[in-house]
Amino acid sequence: MVTKKSGAMKHSLHIYFVLKKNKLNKKGLAPINIRVILDEKRFEFSSNRSIDPSNWNANLGKAIGRSEDAIILNDYLNSLKTEVIRQFNIMQSLDEEITLDNLKNRLTGTKEKEHSLLEVFKYHNDEMKNQIGKTFAKGTYDHYVTSFNKIVRFIRFRYNRSDILLKDLNHSFITSFEMYLKSEERQSHNSAMKHIKRLKKVVNLAIANEWLKINPFSSYHIKTQATHRGFLTPEELQIIETKELSVLRLQKVRDIFIFCCYTGLSFSDVEKLTPSDITTGIDGEKWLVIYRKKNGHRSPVPLLPQARAILDKYRDDPEANAKGTLLPVNSNQRMNGYLKEIADVCGIQKNLTMHLARHTFATTVTLANGVPIETVSKMLGHSSIKTTQIYSKVVDTKISNDMAQLKQKLSPPKKLTIKQAM
Repeated sequence: MVTKKSGAMKHSLHIYFVLKKNKLNKKGLAPINIRVILDEKRFEFSSNRSIDPSNWNANLGKAIGRSEDAIILNDYLNSLKTEVIRQFNIMQSLDEEITLDNLKNRLTGTKEKEHSLLEVFKYHNDEMKNQIGKTFAKGTYDHYVTSFNKIVRFIRFRYNRSDILLKDLNHSFITSFEMYLKSEERQSHNSAMKHIKRLKKVVNLAIANEWLKINPFSSYHIKTQATHRGFLTPEELQIIETKELSVLRLQKVRDIFIFCCYTGLSFSDVEKLTPSDITTGIDGEKWLVIYRKKNGHRSPVPLLPQARAILDKYRDDPEANAKGTLLPVNSNQRMNGYLKEIADVCGIQKNLTMHLARHTFATTVTLANGVPIETVSKMLGHSSIKTTQIYSKVVDTKISNDMAQLKQKLSPPKKLTIKQAM
């Protein structure tokens, strides 16, 4: 209860949260209303939140327990209560006539709703979830969920709060989040930048919807560090191709890995490869044409003999036929686990993964053999040639090393002295 004087008049203000049990939704949740009583006159409006009635304390007007969901809800309800009191105080300070209608207009009419960061981030993720398989891959959605959870933990760590208003976002928030990711979450620089890029996308969404006026990223620049993309040398690739493997599961994984080395497919793309993805190209030869799961870009790859031989080998594979796919691909985690066994058997010291096969196609199989970078970029389905240039730098290093060896072989013989010539 709040009691205050306005001129010669004293006003009483009571604020309660009421659960509307008679308006359960399909999920069995009841909406929470905020009831405002001013000078014995009252009105209610929605809090835009619902809860399972069994988790609600009617006497205290709050969620029961200390779970994260309960804490977030109670903090939100407290913020609504604070806002009612704030508007009441503003009316007093401006000497406005304090009536229920005037207070109601301030709360539900003229005042714009203030959005919070996690509210908007969740809204973004929910919209993305609805587009899985259409505009976005599930993996992309999962990455945004991970970033959301890291921001939840950061706000709790840095501000001891469950959320933060959009208007309170600033340059300091972003730099502090970066430091938190690197120190508390043990993220590498580039991994931290990925989370900040996702935060920036959500901030841009808020700006586009006019929920945020000032861009906190205006003076913050996201910079990633150059990374070394591992790949197999021609010798290593040949060792894996020709190695006799007695275990059938390792044979299958090795063949799929080699297929990716000669096509440049990522795991997510080779996993869903079907007969309809094979077509006849303009040269009359067999081509692999897909639209990449990651970005939807068209990826046309003429099939090299090594790749065609593997497709022929698994044409009648029962596991692949049951799935309707061209190859019997297991989960990415299982494939990478088996590749570690293959690396040990072959004496390969590098970390053999499905993505290493894609790097090998870009470097050893194509760029190192003179295929133009523009062609390689198109086959990899890159959205920008700048992405492909990362591989080009790796090849440049290889060329530099090869030429250094050549210089040693071609170095001129030592000049003969006069005494030696006699």
